[in-house]
Amino acid sequence: MGTAKSVTCTYSPVLNKLFCRLAKPCPVQVRVGLPPPPGALLRALAVYKKPEHVAEVVRRCPHHERAGGDPEGNAPAQHLIRVEGNPQARYQDDETTKRHSVAVPYEPPEVGSECTTVLYNFMCNSSCMGGMNRRPILTILTLEGPGGHILGRRCFEVRVCACPGRDRRHEEETQRKRGGAKRALLPPDEAPESSKKRLQDPETEIFSLQVRGRKRFEMFRMVNEALERTYDRGGAPQKSKGRRPRGEGRVPRGKKLLLKAESGESD
Repeated sequence: MGTAKSVTCTYSPVLNKLFCRLAKPCPVQVRVGLPPPPGALLRALAVYKKPEHVAEVVRRCPHHERAGGDPEGNAPAQHLIRVEGNPQARYQDDETTKRHSVAVPYEPPEVGSECTTVLYNFMCNSSCMGGMNRRPILTILTLEGPGGHILGRRCFEVRVCACPGRDRRHEEETQRKRGGAKRALLPPDEAPESSKKRLQDPETEIFSLQVRGRKRFEMFRMVNEALERTYDRGGAPQKSKGRRPRGEGRVPRGKKLLLKAESGESD
């Protein structure tokens, strides 16, 4: 999926984020390592991303809730996520958390494909007042076995907007300006070799330091530059080239060096 203005949905691997238009089908591909047991379900659930909002249920705004928008009449009006083209979709409200979710039976991939595709619709804009109100959300996909046993889980951020391609380009550019693309957190045994070497050798690890005030920053910068000149990247002192012996050739500040012939002494 590209970033043209005409696209109705596009996914950013850099941000792990789906950008989509209101009530437009978004094909989400699901791949499993081992076939799940018969009766397995794929469940989609939306939660708020920030800790201060995570306890609140993600639901549609009052305006879109009154508008409905489900021609089949299966989905409750307050549910944000809907499944398109699958009459077996079941919408549920958790009795304890009150969260909304939609589940469909897991279907194996078609011949020649490695993934199962589910079409999801997001039925409210991220900017809607009384709904998400510009609060970022995550969509959590879970593969559940019989009895609700969790077999697998993945999540991605979602932004529902009028121009997905434009917003994706803008956010990716902002991310690059802030210091590069987000990297997925990997377990130590799956980390790249370069990261392992960096963790094993603390002398080559790079740190960032925040300094308050221009004068203090310049002082630390000068110290750092002096250390960089003195030590190479491996932490070993650089070899001196043509350095004079200690004490030789130094002239006290503010005094003239007197040679023997100028001192006035006869010896």
